[in-house]
Amino acid sequence: MIRLPVRRLSMLVLAALCAGTSAPAQDGGRMPVPFAVGERLEYEVRFSNLRVGSGTMEVSGIAHVRGRETYHTVFTVRGGNLFYRVNDRYESWIDTRTGNSLRYRQDQHEGSRDVERNFEFFPERSVFTENGEPEQPSVANPLDDGSFIYFLRTIPLNVGETYTFERYFRPDRNPVTIRVLRRERIRVPAGEFDAIVLQPIIKSRGLFGENGHAEVWLSDDENHIMLQMKSGLKVGSLNLYLKSYHPAPGRTNAKP
Repeated sequence: MIRLPVRRLSMLVLAALCAGTSAPAQDGGRMPVPFAVGERLEYEVRFSNLRVGSGTMEVSGIAHVRGRETYHTVFTVRGGNLFYRVNDRYESWIDTRTGNSLRYRQDQHEGSRDVERNFEFFPERSVFTENGEPEQPSVANPLDDGSFIYFLRTIPLNVGETYTFERYFRPDRNPVTIRVLRRERIRVPAGEFDAIVLQPIIKSRGLFGENGHAEVWLSDDENHIMLQMKSGLKVGSLNLYLKSYHPAPGRTNAKP
């Protein structure tokens, strides 16, 4: 019973959080973002009321990809039971000036299944490569699954609004829709927070398909950190709760 939700955790956290367009820096410097190197978030993962694992999200450093400065972000998922284990790692390299994704890496160890994928994105030509294979068509301002999470935090979120975008790097998965549903006060292991509740919808089957009912809670402040996520499955629900938040040096914490 644990196998399904733990294996799908990467889909829940990465593939679903999608968003729109941030203005690139006009002077060649870094675009303004609500995160910085050193930020780290830790999560508790539950299937219905059963704890099945943990996850982390962090901005680990600054790196250069083909001469461009990027934020290197890392997302990890670990969990399972005696019969089935998951140990996944997802890395994104996000251009600090434009917000475009330039590189994406998936390293998945799920039960007996080991998969590694390496993507390179070339926004200037609207193409990408996977594991060194021939180029495939992409979009002009690409975002991968991981960079979408950070990009979502940079856009205005007005209750009652619906945002539609075409920036996911695989063109057939677009458009991505974000509905801003409401504001509410929630309690997670990290504390009690004011939150903005979103419903992400992607053009595909699965947890965030057009008929899905998944919801995401972001902190209702300038940081927009992810506090909580819930998604219904055929049996039970898959839930993610913030355990701890370590802001980057020099940045303020989310306001409880």
